Amino acid sequence: MEQHLGYPKHSLAGINSGNSRNGYSKKTVKTGAGQTEKAIPRDRNGEFEPQIIRKYQTTASELEDMIIAMYARYVYPGY
Repeated sequence: MEQHLGYPKHSLAGINSGNSRNGYSKKTVKTGAGQTEKAIPRDRNGEFEPQIIRKYQTTASELEDMIIAMYARYVYPGY
């Protein structure tokens, strides 16, 4: 969120900037191990786009596939 807004949390640079943090929203994500609830940060203008689990995405299958692939490369370097 700091990179998106351009200033750190509680910084005076955020005053009258036109956009600021606006808490978190809850999101239920389905994974291979079951459902989990995440707190997703949001901004006042609604312009923040989460990078790992995108807006309106309810499953983490792509994330799980990436983690498994990284693990496979670590365990089997020639993979």
